[in-house]
Amino acid sequence: FSLTGKEALTHFPSLGSSPNSAQGKVHVKQCDLLKLSRKQKRLCRREPGLAETLRDAIRLGIMECQYQFRSERWNCSLEGRTSLLKRGFKETAFLYAVSSAALTHSLARACSAGRMERCTCDDSPDLENRKAWQWGVCGDNLKYSTKFLKKFLGQKRIGKDLRAKVDIHNTNVGIKAVKNGLKTTCKCHGVSGSCAVRTCWKQLSPFHEVGRLLKLRYDDAVKVFSTSNDAVGHSELAGPHRHSHSSKHPSSPRSTDLVYVEDSPSFCRPSKYSLGTAGRTCSREGNCDSMCCGRGYNTQSRLVTFSCHCQVQWCCYVECQQCMQEEVVYSCKQ
Repeated sequence: FSLTGKEALTHFPSLGSSPNSAQGKVHVKQCDLLKLSRKQKRLCRREPGLAETLRDAIRLGIMECQYQFRSERWNCSLEGRTSLLKRGFKETAFLYAVSSAALTHSLARACSAGRMERCTCDDSPDLENRKAWQWGVCGDNLKYSTKFLKKFLGQKRIGKDLRAKVDIHNTNVGIKAVKNGLKTTCKCHGVSGSCAVRTCWKQLSPFHEVGRLLKLRYDDAVKVFSTSNDAVGHSELAGPHRHSHSSKHPSSPRSTDLVYVEDSPSFCRPSKYSLGTAGRTCSREGNCDSMCCGRGYNTQSRLVTFSCHCQVQWCCYVECQQCMQEEVVYSCKQ
C-alpha cells in the first residue's frame, strides 16, 4: 500500500441510507476499486468502513506530500509516481513514510468517529475513557490503528533484500511520526468551570504536524547499504559513521531516520519520474535559482481581485469592497 495517486481519483458511490445488504455490496465494490493486493482486498471486504478510510488516507497523504514539497523541484506530483516507487530515492522514502502515516492517522480517527465497525474509542487503561465517553468525548484509537496496519501491510519481520528492508523501515518511520504526535488532552467539568470532574483522552495532532516532521526527516535522510551481522545471523541496514569514539564500523540508522539507497535525479527536466520544473512558479527572493536549475525565469504582471475594507453589519453578515492590485509572478523558463 503506497501513494500511487490512482486510487484518490476514483469516485466512490455513497453508502447513503440503503439497507444493510445493499451497503455491504457497495462496500465490497469500493474495496474492488482500490489498487490492493489480494490479501488486502480480503481484509477490506471484511471491514465495513475500511474502503472509505483508505480513500481518505490516500487523499490525506497526497495533499500533505504536495504541500510539504510545494517549493521543491520534485513537487510530489502524481505524474511519474509509479516509476518513482520502484526506485530507492529519498523521495521514495518520503512516499512510503507519508503513506503509512496517513493510513495510521486516518484509521485512528475513523475508529473514534464511529466509521469502523470493529473498533471504537481509545481504551488506554491509564485514562478514564468511559467517563470521557459519557461527556461526549472519544479518544483517537492509535492502538487499534497500528495493530491493524501491520496486519494490513503484511510486514515480514526481516526483509529478504535491501529494498525490502528500506521500505519496511520507512513505513515504520511514518507510523512512529504519528505516535510522536499523540497527546493526552484533559477537560474540566463542574460548576462555573471548576475541575470537580476531569476527563482525559488520547488525541492525535493535526496531520500537518506529522507531515512537517517527516519533511525534516527527509531533509536529513540517511543513505544506507546492507551489511552482515554475524551476531544475529542476517544482514542489516548500515549507514555512514556517526560522530563518536567508536566510529570504525558503520552505524545502523536510527528508527526515526528516513533511509534511501540511491541518489535522486535532479528533477529539472521531464523524465519518467516527474514533469520537470519548466513553467513552475517560484519566489524570486527564495527558490527561483534552485527550482529553475539555472535556466532563468520569466516575469509576468497580472491584476488580482481580493476582498478589502470589510465591515461587520448588523446583525449577522460581513460587507466587503472589491479591490484590485498588481501581482508579479515568476515562472521557470523552458
